[in-house]
Amino acid sequence: MIRSFTKEVKIVPSEVTVKLLQQARQHSYNKRFIIDGFPRNEENRTAFDTIMKIEPAFVLFFDCPEEELTKSTLNRNQASLVDDNIDILSKRHKAYFETTLPVIITTLFVWLS
Repeated sequence: MIRSFTKEVKIVPSEVTVKLLQQARQHSYNKRFIIDGFPRNEENRTAFDTIMKIEPAFVLFFDCPEEELTKSTLNRNQASLVDDNIDILSKRHKAYFETTLPVIITTLFVWLS
């Protein structure tokens, strides 16, 4: 199910993602985690708050030009991934700017205020 969502450049349902994070946290001896690329939308953030009931100690945000992201992804040294092509990357970037970036800004204010 997760693979099909990823292939279609759709966000995995928030409850699924957060439950996986919760399971990883419960089965680990580590008390601190870095969660890369999350939340991707407002529903992710809300589900995380509701299910996990924890707030991050900090949020790390890297800003990078779209051209550099595309170049880096197309040149990465991985076995040819189905979603590493210019059409899919364009969809990813569009989704990021329309959905993810606004929630990052909101998250910074909500979690860090």
